[in-house]
Amino acid sequence: MAAWAEALPQPVPIAVLMPVFNPKPEWLQAAIDSVRAQLYPHWQLCIADDRSTDPRIQPLLEAAMAADPRIQVVFRERNGHICASSNSALELVQAPWVALLDHDDLLPDEALIWVAKAIAEHPQARLFYSDEDKLSPAGELFDPYFKGDWNPVLMEGQNMSSHLGVYATDLVRRVGGFREGFEGSQDHDLVLRCSEQLRREQIVHIPRVLYHWRVHPQSTAGGAKAKPYTVQAAERAISEHLQRRALPLRQISWTPVGFRAELALPELPPRVSVIIPTRNGLQVLRPCLISLLERTRYPDFEVLVVDNGSDDPATLQFLAGLEQQGQIRVLPDPSPFNYSALNNRAVNHASGELICLLNNDIEVVDPGWLEELVVQALRTGVGAVGARLLYPNRTLQHGGVLLGVGGVANHAHLGWPGDHPGYFSRAQLTQEMAAVTGACLLVRRSHYEAVGGLNEEQLKVAFNDVDFCLKLREQGLQNVYAPAARLIHHESVSRGQDLSAEKAARFAAEVDWMQQRWGDQLPHDPAYNPNLSLDNPHFRLAWPPRVERWASS
Repeated sequence: MAAWAEALPQPVPIAVLMPVFNPKPEWLQAAIDSVRAQLYPHWQLCIADDRSTDPRIQPLLEAAMAADPRIQVVFRERNGHICASSNSALELVQAPWVALLDHDDLLPDEALIWVAKAIAEHPQARLFYSDEDKLSPAGELFDPYFKGDWNPVLMEGQNMSSHLGVYATDLVRRVGGFREGFEGSQDHDLVLRCSEQLRREQIVHIPRVLYHWRVHPQSTAGGAKAKPYTVQAAERAISEHLQRRALPLRQISWTPVGFRAELALPELPPRVSVIIPTRNGLQVLRPCLISLLERTRYPDFEVLVVDNGSDDPATLQFLAGLEQQGQIRVLPDPSPFNYSALNNRAVNHASGELICLLNNDIEVVDPGWLEELVVQALRTGVGAVGARLLYPNRTLQHGGVLLGVGGVANHAHLGWPGDHPGYFSRAQLTQEMAAVTGACLLVRRSHYEAVGGLNEEQLKVAFNDVDFCLKLREQGLQNVYAPAARLIHHESVSRGQDLSAEKAARFAAEVDWMQQRWGDQLPHDPAYNPNLSLDNPHFRLAWPPRVERWASS
């Protein structure tokens, strides 16, 4: 690695920005030493001391400057807090790239060389971020956060980019540097403002742990309670970001799992056509339809029940009664079971601007579920939106779909307690996902039709939802998991499990088709991390590793 750096004909300098105020001297020295130990030698350490009152800090910094000409320090005349101090350090920066390092944290020795390699491989990029872990008081590394690619919706719930953040210096200066008044969440505010100036492909994730975040009572590494003012600063940063993007923010709230930005419906909410294929199954169909009709608060929706050859008198009587009352429309379709075709044909009869695919074994529990899906689907650039689905025992059935897990795809956090935060709160935060389940899926009708709906030729039963979501992504749309929309899913009760030889053969053919069609994408889910396993949906470390080792070519 070091030989690669030395051999570069035009190495890119990287500045490390470090605001300092009264850290433990041994922690500050360790932070400085971690920069000096970098395998990549083309760095500049820019330190601003915010008038520390500890008399040991200034001599330590002066000694660091004397020991290495790449270290520069400005001693501020008055204390201005972290944003003002960071801006003072920014004035020292001469390099085209700037990385952010807190005065008590550490960089592993390969951090900047991986950044330099990423800069060389992504010349269009203007912002990089890496994975991170934590450093315990005993000096042990723990709790690694293996992140996904840039996820602007998740950024509204947490600062998922955070450490290590590396920015084009001219970009940081162009947006005005660090804004005073956002102390404690100044980096969250900065990355949001920078992202507004960039295209998605200009923000690059480096799937390596390049930052060790020290945990101590005054650090937010242990949670926001250490610095409660950080919550207010982040709320303001997210609120202003959404306002600049002209999103209809109703309110923003915080819980220990993160932030929730609640968006408002338009004054005239668009009509939603809810499509429910069924064949008999009154034991699940009745609670599905009754809960849908009685509990859903959304002001304008129609219910289309696709009757795929029901012959149970009780089911037929139940449907006829609801249709006579004008509460549903029944679309008879006795053709051989083909989930994709049933939905596609029903869309032709729908009057809504939005289409909601709903399994007949879904039960509504929260009145606002459909509103939550609609406000996400109305975002510019959003394709399909999926809900948080719970089994009847309230464990998680669907928290978004992870590509490649188990071969083709699997549900994130499958079987976890329904109220569990999930991996770094991702079971509970609204975010982009590569795909969502068709058991409860909302999409604009125009998007549905643009990609040809569900694949009724090769994917009659399984994976048609994943394929549909990937087709939306091909159109430049992003799919969203909206956990505030919470429903119960009595999965596969209506048609039973696929156990026969015929069904097993059909499923194997659908798996094969998915791997042929999407095989290059399945192992590379943008919302997952290549350090994590494809064997199960529980965000566990992959073994053997899936991430390639250093290659200088």
